Amino acid sequence: MDLQKIGTFMKDLRKEKGFTQEQLAESLNVSRRTVSRWETGMNMPDLDLLMELSDLYAVDLREMLNGERKSENKMNTEMQETVLQVAEYSNTQKQRTTKVVRWFFILGIIALAVNIGMEFVEVPETFWMGFLKGGTIGIAVGAMIFGLLYTTGALMKLQAFKMRMIGKEKAE
Repeated sequence: MDLQKIGTFMKDLRKEKGFTQEQLAESLNVSRRTVSRWETGMNMPDLDLLMELSDLYAVDLREMLNGERKSENKMNTEMQETVLQVAEYSNTQKQRTTKVVRWFFILGIIALAVNIGMEFVEVPETFWMGFLKGGTIGIAVGAMIFGLLYTTGALMKLQAFKMRMIGKEKAE
């Protein structure tokens, strides 16, 4: 999957519709920087946002994943490729998210190790030492909570709830 090609295609589609990056970002409830990263090929939108973009730009999802428009007869013969690309895209997103969660867990383990190490070092109890001890425990607990929310699927439910709430506020 050529992220640069997809990003350029997304940029061209946005310009065809006459949107600025800020306008698109606002309509999708993401930051302008996020849109910029998509268009430069540094990042890809989540699958649900990719489908929203596909609908917004009135292009087929497989065209979005290929980064180019296809003729009608070619589209029919590429249905199997599209299914494979969607699966690949989904796996890529899961791998990226897994890396992020893994880093949070590593950060939590390091914070716990630092905290435990501080118990064995004889250093006078000062404000900053207390702050450091509390901070390391906070980081470790935060990483564990984030990991738990992610692995149970509660994080996705929380995000969906947030998006529904934002959508309702805009409608009012």
